[in-house]
Amino acid sequence: MISLIGTYECKADAKGRVLFSAALKKQLQPVLNEGFVIKRAVFQPCLELYSMEEWRLIMTKINKLNKFIKKNNDFIRRFTAGVKIVEFDAAGRVLIPKDLADFAKISKHVVLSSAVNIIEIWDKEKYEKAINDATVDFATLAEEVMGNTEFDEVS
Repeated sequence: MISLIGTYECKADAKGRVLFSAALKKQLQPVLNEGFVIKRAVFQPCLELYSMEEWRLIMTKINKLNKFIKKNNDFIRRFTAGVKIVEFDAAGRVLIPKDLADFAKISKHVVLSSAVNIIEIWDKEKYEKAINDATVDFATLAEEVMGNTEFDEVS
């Protein structure tokens, strides 16, 4: 499993290709040759980039769902809507498919944000708005999400 660090600003060219920073590409080096899966995010107006290894882990969980239960089937359809396989070109760019770029309103200015084991791909203005909106409630959110968790002590 890969663990990513950092937030990077970059630009998309006229064809929708995004040049990844050298620092982010270096972190992706162990999985670079396997290819990636790009999809719509579930909760935000952005895209998510999964290494094939991470995608297989998610699909293993999803394949355990009973497809004869309507809500499971609806979830699978919506979760995988617009999913595409993408690869880095020789220049270190990833082509963002037009339908996904339209979904995320990605134009020229892009933010690549690590989210533990995946990369979120945002339109810069939408990213800034999401971060600023979340800042107001972040202390409460942090307490709710992390406050009741017992962390294993490092020995």
